[in-house]
Amino acid sequence: MRDQQADRLPDWIADGTDGEPYEWVTSAWERAASIPGAWFDHAKAEGVVKRWPEIFRLTNDRFKGIPFLLLPWQKIVVRLFVGWKKPIEVLDPATHRMVVAHVRVFRRLDLWIPRKNGKSEFLAALGALFFVLEKVAGAEGYVFARNEEQGFVPFNKLQAILNEAVGLVEDRNGNQRILMTKKSIEVKETNAVCVLLTGKPDGKHGRAPTMILGDEIHEWTTRELANNLRQGTGSRLQPVQLYASTAGRKANRVGFEWYEESLAIMAGEIDDQSTLVVHFAIADEDDWTDERVWRRANPSLGLTPTLDYLRGEFKAAKGRPVQEALFQCYHLNRWVDQVGGWLPKSIWAACAPDKDAWKSAYQAMRGRKGYGACDVSAARDLTALVWLFPPDEVHPRWVVLPMFWVPEETLAERAAEDRRVDWKKWVDAGALRTTPGNSVDQDFVAEAIKAGIADFEIEGLGFDPWNARKLMTDLEKDGVPIELMVEMRQGTATLGEPTKVFERLVFAGNFDHGGHPVLAWMAGHCRVRFDENLNYVPAKKASLDKIDGIVAAVMCLALAVNEEGDKMNIDEFLKNPVWA
Repeated sequence: MRDQQADRLPDWIADGTDGEPYEWVTSAWERAASIPGAWFDHAKAEGVVKRWPEIFRLTNDRFKGIPFLLLPWQKIVVRLFVGWKKPIEVLDPATHRMVVAHVRVFRRLDLWIPRKNGKSEFLAALGALFFVLEKVAGAEGYVFARNEEQGFVPFNKLQAILNEAVGLVEDRNGNQRILMTKKSIEVKETNAVCVLLTGKPDGKHGRAPTMILGDEIHEWTTRELANNLRQGTGSRLQPVQLYASTAGRKANRVGFEWYEESLAIMAGEIDDQSTLVVHFAIADEDDWTDERVWRRANPSLGLTPTLDYLRGEFKAAKGRPVQEALFQCYHLNRWVDQVGGWLPKSIWAACAPDKDAWKSAYQAMRGRKGYGACDVSAARDLTALVWLFPPDEVHPRWVVLPMFWVPEETLAERAAEDRRVDWKKWVDAGALRTTPGNSVDQDFVAEAIKAGIADFEIEGLGFDPWNARKLMTDLEKDGVPIELMVEMRQGTATLGEPTKVFERLVFAGNFDHGGHPVLAWMAGHCRVRFDENLNYVPAKKASLDKIDGIVAAVMCLALAVNEEGDKMNIDEFLKNPVWA
């Protein structure tokens, strides 16, 4: 029964890829063709593709209600998935005699594709195809993501696809065929049930999935749930696992290892004939600024996203290292890590109209409303105290006033270890202060804080509680109001949004650091790190040296955001940069 033409690529593959087949297509075809007895069901493949827009409708925005006409790459995926079959021996349940059944070759889909290419809509329609239209009696479907909240996105999309489809939720006579609740879908005809899972592996054993749909692999913290569900498919003849994701951060071990596994399957390094890998991304050697590269990575370009949209995102990102990395991740499917060169020297330098203003900033800011933050270092390292003042009628920019301390006895050691930095020159100039001995005396820092509270109108004082408990206790004993002091953790929950605001202010020229040399040194080597949602904060461990002043400035901005909210009107400052 083997298709005599299965060893060569059919014409519809070349037609759908501008004449040059995608690597993942040739890989899938060759792996399927190598299976003894495997054959391609052309009639089934063409029939599903033809009927697809007759049944499914798109669900969002300007597309809502329009027949779901498959794009060329989507047609290839559908044909490969439903067309390739192989013979297996099974016991006939009625006679217990050994018979041959022809089942799908591909049981798992790994779809890696940039944002805005119709991933969710397509994945949901595939889920509906295998869970509803195949009419498996007693079918079980499971939808999940990193957590329940995120899982609602693909689950709601699956419900939307079913609601828009022709003749699925109701028959021609108006009789209800599918019942839906917030977390479940029930097909009355087949007594099939699909439910939303929390994303946690606990209590997920003992299930017998027919269809598994998992979204946004790059954010998962464990693979255990997917493994548990896969192990439960043994009683099903043709179970299907549908997984999709964009790229994420390399530090997310689960997502990045899954991605590497997909590439290894596609390259034939892992012997897995049942997984269909669909991969759209730029290569390591590709020039990410080339629009031709964008087209290769975005197979739905023109429909969604539009080229105009990508050009706008590219323009907004160009010249800003973190935003460039995020553009490549979101729109070109390139995985990211920590990013260096976050604050380019030319941009940072432009934020100081007067390069010596830091020397007189303290007197200039007397009496002004501001925010403070202290990043207390380990005993022998730098300690930073930063005051930040919002714009007013006299000062159009945010003004930052940093102070730094270092143990006096470590200066010679520092100078020997790093000759690029003239530590003693900074001390002589007053940009760096010393405390006696070989560890920072926090009493000096406490005195500077009390002086600042007396000289400025301070609305809040942030501390990283990790190493500042004693300092906070001493300040409280000295009469500093406890309600003024705010504990601030260093993760993205606290500093993620302020980091973005800080970046925007710097690049718009609405941040004045007065040319302070120590802060400039820190800005020059500051890196950022990403969390699973690709929010980012300054990365102390990944940066080449100390960045305490930058971190403290972001902490100040976090206090300002929380205190003033919409009154900050930052967007107005960004619209009218004072330098060009």
